[in-house]
Amino acid sequence: MYEFDKTDIKIVNLLLEDGRMSASEMSRRMGDISERSIRYRVDRMIDDGVIQISAVVSPEALGFTIKADVWLEVESDLIFEVAKKMAAFENVTYVACGIGQNDISIQVVARDTSEIYYFVTEVVRKVTGVRKTTTSIVPIILKDVYQWRVPERIANELSEKEAATTSK
Repeated sequence: MYEFDKTDIKIVNLLLEDGRMSASEMSRRMGDISERSIRYRVDRMIDDGVIQISAVVSPEALGFTIKADVWLEVESDLIFEVAKKMAAFENVTYVACGIGQNDISIQVVARDTSEIYYFVTEVVRKVTGVRKTTTSIVPIILKDVYQWRVPERIANELSEKEAATTSK
């Protein structure tokens, strides 16, 4: 398992702010680490699969202004198979299997509500194993997964752990 430290978290949060930020800019903003060290740490986190740096396209920019969350109740022996089928649809932006009232959660983008209606009723509900769907139109997203930051308490815990290790 990758061992994060306070510096890694600062680097990750700066990259979340701007994925194209240069190592020299990060070094300047952090003040206590060289550009070379930052490049090494970023490369190591990428190689270890801890982070990935990529572009995030706004569906709205392409005319997909409607988003909907759809929860699926699925026959228990077909959950993973149905989830894989959902992931293959180009208008599905998120797929997760869950434990609880619903077996699968997906997010769908479309140009209008009629596209959502058609996709849910004529495509999703006709997939073998799907027993029931529940759909909610999502008019506002205040925070998306790519906007998530490493919680401050994690950075503080790492700082305390580092301080305890160095004081021994």
